[in-house]
Amino acid sequence: MKKRSFFCLLMATFSIPLSAQCIVYPNLKGLLAQEGDTIATVCVEKRSRNQIMLTGGADYRVTTEHNESLSRRLKKRTFAVRTNQGDLYLNCRKLRYKKMRFGGWYAPAVLVGGNLYFCAVPLGSVIGGQFVPNDEVKLGGKVGDAIATSSLVNKRVCYELDSSTGKVEFLSKEKMLRLLDNHPDEKAQYLREENPDEAQYSFKYLQNIKDK
Repeated sequence: MKKRSFFCLLMATFSIPLSAQCIVYPNLKGLLAQEGDTIATVCVEKRSRNQIMLTGGADYRVTTEHNESLSRRLKKRTFAVRTNQGDLYLNCRKLRYKKMRFGGWYAPAVLVGGNLYFCAVPLGSVIGGQFVPNDEVKLGGKVGDAIATSSLVNKRVCYELDSSTGKVEFLSKEKMLRLLDNHPDEKAQYLREENPDEAQYSFKYLQNIKDK
């Protein structure tokens, strides 16, 4: 009995580092299959408003300490990272929405129904126009798209990355309601939100119904 107790304790001791490791995914296929490389730890740093305004990009830097080579890989070649707390971050470096770039660095993400959803700044005058006050001058075309993005640096919306096509689409209220069809309590609560298109509301519901 003592030997068995000691063996269980030993196995538990060895399992702690394994469960605490982070997972690095090279592409969407690897993420969907839950096949990636494990590393000991990553540093997730929230970027400031000034940093985002000056250089653009997503909200989080994901790096490693004392390993510049791995940090470069995380910046330029990694598709997504799952931290040892289970949080998922998507590298926006190569992503496009209607030919517009999200920029570098990482956005919080979640898998729902086999597709990937992430939070980022509103891109394009169509999305940005939903958050710009009516008395502000709105421009069209690429100039209007850029202005909408820069003036909404603190706003976030959710996007859908379709796993079958690789295409990025805005997660509208209508799409969100379809995702919540099998979750009536969540759907009813979502409908009561004042600004359901904003990520601070929509993303929490995505987290509640995410794939296990």
